[in-house]
Amino acid sequence: MFSRLFGKKERAGPPSTGGRRVYAIGDIHGRHDLLEALVREIGRDVVETPPLAQPLLIFLGDYVDRGPGSAQAVDMILRLQGESGFEIRALKGNHEEALLRFLDEPSFGSTWAEHGGSATLASYGVQPPATRTDPTAWAEAAAAFAAVLPGAHLDFYRSLDLMAEVGDYAFVHAGVRPGVPLAHQEERDLLWIRGEFLQATGPFGKVIVHGHTPMEEPQVTPHRLGLDTGAYATGVLTAVRLDDEGQRFIQARVNRAAA
Repeated sequence: MFSRLFGKKERAGPPSTGGRRVYAIGDIHGRHDLLEALVREIGRDVVETPPLAQPLLIFLGDYVDRGPGSAQAVDMILRLQGESGFEIRALKGNHEEALLRFLDEPSFGSTWAEHGGSATLASYGVQPPATRTDPTAWAEAAAAFAAVLPGAHLDFYRSLDLMAEVGDYAFVHAGVRPGVPLAHQEERDLLWIRGEFLQATGPFGKVIVHGHTPMEEPQVTPHRLGLDTGAYATGVLTAVRLDDEGQRFIQARVNRAAA
């Protein structure tokens, strides 16, 4: 396991964070091992180049599903909220929306399982149903999940923000609907949008830092930064460091065969 620090992106007049040091982390999807490695590298970066004020660490959502360590990833974020030297902001992803819907609507479990929900149940010690089409089995799984889900985790999932704004940057899970002011964006677009946002050239009011759509490398345009590098499948978890001097990308990696 190792990290990779990309050189600062060369650009004239980079967007401003208002003097704040900000780190943002893309979609984790149950890869708590990569999260641990990436947080260590971010901590090392803080020690090597100390910021003038408390740094801000923003998570872009999709902590759960697909990878094996959803519960462990949330445990780590909760520990960071209480013990680290960072201010923590955690955003909601479409997979957290799915988890909450399953708790309220157990029949949704068969759909959730198609997108990695069974891995989340397993991480909490709940056996997923053997077949995806048995409503009774899904009701039993939802009851078992509700019984073992720590209250702190449920509070975490229910209290996630939809957007964070820092200086010239706005942080969301999926993206924004072009042509709509940031203050009037709808939750579904912030959690789910792809094509209309990714194909738009911007501007979007602020530089949008987002995840949701996996790519082999971070996506960098003048108006958006995409941080989802498909950690659950690729073994690559990506963060960006933002300040008034520019943008730097930090990655944690493991051998794909070990993922």
